[in-house]
Amino acid sequence: MRPAENKTVIGWREWVQLPELGVLATKAKVDTGADSSSLHAFNVETFDREGVEYVRFEVHPKQRSRKPTIKCEAPLVMMKKVKNPGGRSELRPVIRTTIVVSGVELDALVNLTSRDEMGFRMLLGRRTVRSKFVIDPGRSYLGARPRHDGESG
Repeated sequence: MRPAENKTVIGWREWVQLPELGVLATKAKVDTGADSSSLHAFNVETFDREGVEYVRFEVHPKQRSRKPTIKCEAPLVMMKKVKNPGGRSELRPVIRTTIVVSGVELDALVNLTSRDEMGFRMLLGRRTVRSKFVIDPGRSYLGARPRHDGESG
């Protein structure tokens, strides 16, 4: 494990990018109480492509907005039981994707679920951020908002 002084400091909420999914900017809550990361997804369906199971889904990257809608596809890694905020278990599809947080690229497993009722479209769980960042729970958006052409988030 690297000493804390060599790690990037992030706040309890940060701008993130999911470049493989076409999500150029979205806000994420950093939640070390959650084991895994979750992404708001709807119209989720699995399908077979040349013998490989995939999942097709749509995301709304902006909080409290149904626009824009980004259509995504990714290989399905697994179906996993995850406890929802109410403590009930749900079977969710899990994908592997790159997440960029404060300029740091992470290879992460992300489960897909409806987060319409949640304040953030993405939740970064402890498995995603551990050993890579120091989290300052009293601060927010320490990484700059991603800049890009064709604003999506």
